[in-house]
Amino acid sequence: MTEAKNEHIRLIIIDDEPIVGRRLKQIFGKMGFDVEIFTNSLAAVQFMEKNPFDIVVTDFKMEELDGMEVLREAKKINPGARVIIITGYAKPETAKEAFKNGVFDFMVKPFRLDELKEAVLRAAKSRS
Repeated sequence: MTEAKNEHIRLIIIDDEPIVGRRLKQIFGKMGFDVEIFTNSLAAVQFMEKNPFDIVVTDFKMEELDGMEVLREAKKINPGARVIIITGYAKPETAKEAFKNGVFDFMVKPFRLDELKEAVLRAAKSRS
């Protein structure tokens, strides 16, 4: 997929560790995505309610809303959105619930950056 194709894809990244968001914004921005980053999941959902978005990459364990709640809210706001949950606290039942709620991909930390890039590109491709 070329960068030009990614240019109009709006990607929201939610992670309570600021360094993660900044690093991913840099990487996906270079790939041509329109990227917004949030360290607060509630602020991210409020942003989603007012702004169009295509893909959400969210951490699972966070203060305000956890990744499952973000998934549900994102799907309520935009049923066609692709949501990717990343977590260091993976349990089989959590993944099962996420897929039942329409998650596009569920990734366990630590994962390789290439794996996340591939998942986001697949999500972008599935939207077109």
